[in-house]
Amino acid sequence: MKIKLVIVLSLFSICLFAQNKTPEQFGFRLIKTIYKGDSVDVLIQSKKGDEQRIKPLLLFCQGNLPIPLIKTVYNNLYPVFPFQTDSLLKEHHIAIIGKPYIPLIVPADELGENFTYIEKNTNKAPLSFFKRNYLDYYVNRNIAVINHLQSFNYIAKEKLIVAGHLQGYTIAAKMASISPKITHLMITSGNPLGQITSMLAEFRKAEKTGDSTNYGEELMDYWQSVVSSNENEDATYGDTYKSIYDFSTPAIQYLEKLKIPVFICYGTKDVNTPYNDYLRIEILRQKKENFTFKTYLSREHNFFGLNEKGEINYDDAGWDKVANDWRSWLLKNR
Repeated sequence: MKIKLVIVLSLFSICLFAQNKTPEQFGFRLIKTIYKGDSVDVLIQSKKGDEQRIKPLLLFCQGNLPIPLIKTVYNNLYPVFPFQTDSLLKEHHIAIIGKPYIPLIVPADELGENFTYIEKNTNKAPLSFFKRNYLDYYVNRNIAVINHLQSFNYIAKEKLIVAGHLQGYTIAAKMASISPKITHLMITSGNPLGQITSMLAEFRKAEKTGDSTNYGEELMDYWQSVVSSNENEDATYGDTYKSIYDFSTPAIQYLEKLKIPVFICYGTKDVNTPYNDYLRIEILRQKKENFTFKTYLSREHNFFGLNEKGEINYDDAGWDKVANDWRSWLLKNR
């Protein structure tokens, strides 16, 4: 009995230790600020010993899910960034901004599918998150955060890199079209023709020969409703019409205007590949020389490889290769 009690108390102590951890103990600086009355959490990672060394900021805009930035498991944590940051930290401080009204630190075993934060009483993310989960909120909030961070003496003023993945692709693209402070843009796996076309591609893929269900037409009817009420912020069922409408605005209109260096990369097995191929064709047609495209053969949208059955092989990760390619491109485009 004493042995069992000691084991239980030890496990409790480990879990309590993990829950009481701070971002600083995991190697991050936590910057808290306010945007339109909302609390904003920003994590900054720096190379050890270079915390006060003046370097450019690299802001990473993550995807669309309501995932806490720090997900603990005992006294460790799951990666905050999808890539190893070591190579990029040589020349940069790297920042990431938390999702609105999503806690900063949550034990991984308390999270839902794909590490999403869900409230126990509703079994979904907070309504306050969904009401802010639209394009211009993120764009304007992120630009306000950049302005705040550049007031710190260790953040260089002459260079600013913004990167974005999936939903962050569109956010970063619009940010770059608005803020003259952004000097370099790196985006991955998003859809330059908008979210609704990605949804339609998935629906068409689900249609089977002999099945009378026309998923595509059902989505078109839904889209008609979204367009008719594109300012609707009712979050009762999750993403609002406003969110779907905003993120369905084609990012190509922001990208075509840019004169700064732009790096776009994507896996060739991603559902958004045809749309990025189209963007590439248009950029070549317009003879724009500030764009670089990089494809990753037989990789899906998170750069995992696929097995013989076309299923994701989680043992074949590719994000670190992407991060190294980012660094090489940045060194060539100083």
